Amino acid sequence: YGKAGNHQIVVFEGRVHYYEGNTMAEVTFCTRVIGRLGVKILILTNASGAINLDFARGNLMIITDHINLLGANPLTGPNEDRWGPRFVDQTQVYDPELRQELKTAGKYCGIDMCEGVYAAMSGPTYETPAEIRFLRAIGADVVGMSTVPEAIVGKHMGMRVAGLSMVANVAAGILGKPIDHSEVLETATQMNADLGTLLQRFFDTYES
Repeated sequence: YGKAGNHQIVVFEGRVHYYEGNTMAEVTFCTRVIGRLGVKILILTNASGAINLDFARGNLMIITDHINLLGANPLTGPNEDRWGPRFVDQTQVYDPELRQELKTAGKYCGIDMCEGVYAAMSGPTYETPAEIRFLRAIGADVVGMSTVPEAIVGKHMGMRVAGLSMVANVAAGILGKPIDHSEVLETATQMNADLGTLLQRFFDTYES
């Protein structure tokens, strides 16, 4: 908890993943908590693999939409009406104004940014080359194992949602070599500085 620019913020380090055996309620618990605390803007971050052939390791992608292939939805089950409606429109999960503000901040900071669709797979295995071909065919630009449950719950609770995906590797079957998880972690770590710079600029200039 702290302050960035003129904004009071809450920051979570790491996340609970679905592939670790957690329920969707556990995966999205922190999102529910900050929603009840009155948080208005939810900015989600992740590391991903590039499917789009124009993307490369080290790119920072603003999420424009997502494809949920986790095999579960965090809103399944009884609905808590005080949290949000039973049926939630998903036309613009990722707020267009926030996306533009992040794009402007990235340009100011000289950060190599792109925009695209994030596909969420359950993991913990990386995708097969055949799965990557399928994901490309249905419109995915990057793939990862998180973020979508939190985005759905954030939207359910009336928060404005934005997503930033650090492209940490090229997806399976594109470069003709296995994915090295240590390289993925190394690239994501190297990108943390750019991510921090971008978010600091966003908070310094954004007027809610």
